[in-house]
Amino acid sequence: MTDEPISPDPAPAPTVAPEIRDDEGELSPDFLAALNEAIAASDAERVQALAGDLHSADLADLIEAFEPEARIAFIRLLGDQFDFAALTEIDDSIRAQLLDELKPAEVAQGVAELDSDDAVYILEDLGEEDRQEVLAQIPVVDRIAIARGLDYPEDSVGRRMQTDVIAVPPFWTVGQTLDYMREAEDLPDDFLEVFVVDPSFRVLGSVKLNRLLRSKRPVRMSEIMEEAEHVVHAATDDLEEAARIFERYDLVAAPVVDDAERLVGVLTIDNVVDVLQDEADEDMRRLGGVGDEEISDSILTSSRSRLPWLAVNAVTGFVAAGVIGLFDGTIEEMVALAVLMPIVATLGGSTGTQAMTVTVRAIATRDLARRKVRRVVIREGVVGFLNGLVIALLVGAGAWLWFGRIDLGFVIALAIVFNMLVAGLAGVLFPLLLNRLKLDPAVASGVFVTTVTDVIGFFAFLGLATLWFGLG
Repeated sequence: MTDEPISPDPAPAPTVAPEIRDDEGELSPDFLAALNEAIAASDAERVQALAGDLHSADLADLIEAFEPEARIAFIRLLGDQFDFAALTEIDDSIRAQLLDELKPAEVAQGVAELDSDDAVYILEDLGEEDRQEVLAQIPVVDRIAIARGLDYPEDSVGRRMQTDVIAVPPFWTVGQTLDYMREAEDLPDDFLEVFVVDPSFRVLGSVKLNRLLRSKRPVRMSEIMEEAEHVVHAATDDLEEAARIFERYDLVAAPVVDDAERLVGVLTIDNVVDVLQDEADEDMRRLGGVGDEEISDSILTSSRSRLPWLAVNAVTGFVAAGVIGLFDGTIEEMVALAVLMPIVATLGGSTGTQAMTVTVRAIATRDLARRKVRRVVIREGVVGFLNGLVIALLVGAGAWLWFGRIDLGFVIALAIVFNMLVAGLAGVLFPLLLNRLKLDPAVASGVFVTTVTDVIGFFAFLGLATLWFGLG
């Protein structure tokens, strides 16, 4: 034995949490694995240590990355540290599933901490009975603001406005305004402007924070305010129209008024960015014929959303097949025509899709005013014709070299020029016509444009071949 003191075992090194994202900005597999392990063990302390301080956008990405059964467990293990703003960042279908599984008291506690616009965004997807059950458990002041937002029409500015605003009378000085903001306890968490209102709460103007902070204390607010030029209405103005105003005039915030022109809230740039993103996503999905489908939707849901337009395409396919059937004798006598037909149809379809995409986007962004329509139609027709000439030379030469017949190359070249000219015009005219008929051009244009380019392409190529070679 020895009399030397026994040194205590060294303390275990603290566990270092893995980084949430890798070098490419994607969720780190190590972080996900650590979090999944903590969720499986119901280790709330570990879950909170890993994810308690994350931004709502990162929380949203994590929720979407988890298996469905782990999502609710993750939210409940985070407890008070879960930022319900994350629910505004996830797919609609996932948010609906989570709201179905969370208890009304849990939802009420979470949304009560949010700005009114985020709370409305989350609760508007609930059924009326569930919504009222959640609202009943929210403190009265917050409940009134949220309920008022839910009362506005869907897709109106009132649904996305923030009801917490700072409004002061025009005779207040800069000093009074700053003192008020320092002492008030119910200010918005984030704000960019201070609004100046009259005794009836009608908006006179606004003062940006940078100008407020640079002004002397004795200066009156009326002296430094900018007149309210871009006011939006809560109940009657559409969110997309308001977003266009922000885009056109480079706004960061706009006052929102009711029917009596009284200030009721503020629309901020973060809401507008979300609106523009949602609109772009919606148009992209509709151009592809997938409606409101999300990547997280089930197999059956995705199948149901895609089938209708596939069925329409099948019907229009018979129209194109009928045109080919008219020239079956011609095809039997020259097999090369059957080989080359898809080239004509494909080039026409691509040209039509290009013109259609540009036109649908211009319609959605309100860039296509009536005075521009004629110019755009002529432009797309000329573009289609010029591109047709270039491509026709290449394809015609290729057909000549392949089959050893210069006349065959000439025929397919003529068909391509004609089909690409028609495709360019169809890509503009069909979206314009559907928009005039109050139909969504993003949804229906693709089917019509594809049908026209296929029919015209086949008819032009086979018809010219029949006339030129005397076949059929």
